[in-house]
Amino acid sequence: MGRLALSVSQLNEYVRRLFQQDPLLREIELRGEISNLKWHQSGTLFFTLKDEQAAVSCVMYASDAAMLQVEPFDGMRALAGGSVGL
Repeated sequence: MGRLALSVSQLNEYVRRLFQQDPLLREIELRGEISNLKWHQSGTLFFTLKDEQAAVSCVMYASDAAMLQVEPFDGMRALAGGSVGL
């Protein structure tokens, strides 16, 4: 039996839909340490949230970043709320 050959776009769309259908991944809180923090000139915040065994790339859009009560920094322990996407 042959394998199904997908384009990169088809794979991304398939996985994106899987993430959107999973209620746990649509509204999640993730605990970890901030690293590789970068502010874009638009106000969007890019960072990695990591623990001892794994890391996840994250983005906080400017509209949300503007509402932060504390300015994040590398090494800061954080609880981030959001959704998983591709």
